[in-house]
Amino acid sequence: MLKEVCVENFTNVPQLIAKGADRIELCDNLAAGGTTVSHGVADVTITYCHSKNIKVMSMIRPRGGNFVFSKEEVDMMKRDLVHLKTLGTDGVVLGCLTDTGWIDEDAMISLLDLAKGLEVTFHMAFDHISPKNQLKAIDWLVERGVHRILTHGGPLDTKIEDNLVRLNEYIEHANDRIIILPGGGISNKNLELVTSELNVREVHGTKIAD
Repeated sequence: MLKEVCVENFTNVPQLIAKGADRIELCDNLAAGGTTVSHGVADVTITYCHSKNIKVMSMIRPRGGNFVFSKEEVDMMKRDLVHLKTLGTDGVVLGCLTDTGWIDEDAMISLLDLAKGLEVTFHMAFDHISPKNQLKAIDWLVERGVHRILTHGGPLDTKIEDNLVRLNEYIEHANDRIIILPGGGISNKNLELVTSELNVREVHGTKIAD
């Protein structure tokens, strides 16, 4: 089971890797759901993780709040993506939506074009896509070469244990074409329960390596 640990800046990265983190999702501002880190944080973290043979997935998100981004914000995301790619990030974590609850296709296509050669995770913006469109969204992301979808399986104020049926629907529909990465409320306390119910090889959380 690959454990992707979500971190806020560099501070705890060394001890989390020592405790068994297999991959790092690098963010700032976790209280807002994670935003892009500074140049210094990214450079130091990527260099350190690579010295330990650990991959880094960097958050590309200019602010907290919703996932409907203006043209200027998408431009910021493009610049941050190119910058983090130059620093050697292994992958990026991003997601853009329209105000009608669908993927912002134009924004995503332009970002994915810049992300060629990197792993791409579509983050929990997925959980804000209208439920009737989520399976179709999986297909859209598969067709465009996205590697994984980070999802809680429902609103973030629900327990992940209550969303296992929905998560299994995603996994079944994905059918190994894309990785479904469960996250949000997974800790070392419920990890065994969640993974025994889901056919997954990767999990995501802030407390799974404590």
